[in-house]
Amino acid sequence: MVIACSDSRTDPSLILQCEPGEIFVVRNIANIVPPYEPDTMHHGVSSALEYAVKSLKVTNIIILGHSGCGGIKSLMGNKLAAEDEFITRWLSILDSVREKVLARFAMDGKEPCTEACSACEMEGIVHSMENLRSFPWVAEQVEKGNLHIFGWYFELKDGLLLGYNEDSDTFEPQHPSCLSSYN
Repeated sequence: MVIACSDSRTDPSLILQCEPGEIFVVRNIANIVPPYEPDTMHHGVSSALEYAVKSLKVTNIIILGHSGCGGIKSLMGNKLAAEDEFITRWLSILDSVREKVLARFAMDGKEPCTEACSACEMEGIVHSMENLRSFPWVAEQVEKGNLHIFGWYFELKDGLLLGYNEDSDTFEPQHPSCLSSYN
């Protein structure tokens, strides 16, 4: 399963060199996984996640973020429109990530720099990985060793794919063909 951004420049099948039917894909603004919240609201990402884990029994979930994400840029620049019915609330899932990055870069009301936005894009991936683990049936499969969670970052400018290393808390170069080693 790949949870990716809606941005048309980041097609998971092309980036991962997959044929149709090889990956189950969910796309949304800023490739966000919300926290586990079983309530009466509608949950598109959560329902797709439940289907992938419980019915399809996927063994790998990749959060695929990218550079130049418009959603993250809006979040970092605090340029979310009050009249938005859904976008602002959706991106608020990453408010704590935004605050963490702003503190690290000491923005003090200045426009976010490319480095701060990139940091937020990457931190957003890590945050979504943590949110994935808040789903009890995901955590259970991870604990059993039946499911693995990966965070990948696609650098649009040079086509570089970076993978999150939890041990070093850094993103390191990957090769898209490494997907085949996860099967």
